[in-house]
Amino acid sequence: MAKIYYDQDADLNLVKDKCIAILGYGNQGRSQALNMRDSGVTNIVIGNRRDESYEQAKTDGFHVCSIEEAVSQADIIFVLLPDEACPEIYNMQMKPYFKKGVILNFASGYNLTFHNIELPADSDVVMAAPRMLGQGVREMYLSGEGYPAFVAVAQDASGMALEYGKAICKAIGATKKGAIEGKIDDETFLDLMTELGVMPLIYKVFAEAFKLEVEMGHSEEAVLTEAYLSKEMAFLWEQAAERGLFRQLCLHSHTAQYAQLKRFEEIDSSMIRSFLKDSYDSIKSGSFNEEWQNEQKIYHLEHLEHLRQRALDTEVTKAEDSLRERLGH
Repeated sequence: MAKIYYDQDADLNLVKDKCIAILGYGNQGRSQALNMRDSGVTNIVIGNRRDESYEQAKTDGFHVCSIEEAVSQADIIFVLLPDEACPEIYNMQMKPYFKKGVILNFASGYNLTFHNIELPADSDVVMAAPRMLGQGVREMYLSGEGYPAFVAVAQDASGMALEYGKAICKAIGATKKGAIEGKIDDETFLDLMTELGVMPLIYKVFAEAFKLEVEMGHSEEAVLTEAYLSKEMAFLWEQAAERGLFRQLCLHSHTAQYAQLKRFEEIDSSMIRSFLKDSYDSIKSGSFNEEWQNEQKIYHLEHLEHLRQRALDTEVTKAEDSLRERLGH
């Protein structure tokens, strides 16, 4: 059973007096920086290219500079950069400027799992990974509720890496809800399984149901509203998180409960299981990482743009656009 750490299990003093560099002031970077400052960790510098995020960090009252300058000052570095951009930035703008013994904190395990970067031997390397979108990280901190996170150690040079990871989780507000200890690969594999396995199945089910129901004579507007545009489905998943995947069924009518549970029992899971296992194997073998690296370096995201356009050209998207326009969205 995994250990879960709460506020009383983490020592904020471990990070309070250290210079912390936030690299990347996007959704996660901004929220984590603001949360840390509100937690009493004030020696924060933001490393970001000169764009809207750079200006936002200045407006928020932080010292903002280049990534190189931020890294050269830092005792702890929060690597909150996009996975695909991280290796090049790491090698060119970070690695040459590390202090000896700098602590590295990643919010994603991707580049650690697939060894896309070379870690400094004298550094503690940890992962404090919120299981929440950036906006939620801030909002749930301010509400006092907190949010869960994964905490893991990739490299323990000092013998204190886990303690630093827990302290970072506390500073950003995660131990209020609970920081779950695991391995770096847990975050990478589970995150990618959602992206490679679970979500594609959900998208395909909605897309095929839409086509079938329209073919059966139901209006596109009614189909989309029933499926998800009413936000009933969003409420369902929120209740699943609060109550449990099946315990939320108590909110449904008896007809709905019977229909869902009966068909759940009858679905042949072998094809779903096979698809999910193939997805998992592509992660574990590294073939997806190789495929994604090639997409970036050889094809320069050409296939990604093609896939995006194909999704935007589907009947579902066109029907959404029409309905939103008619509803004045």
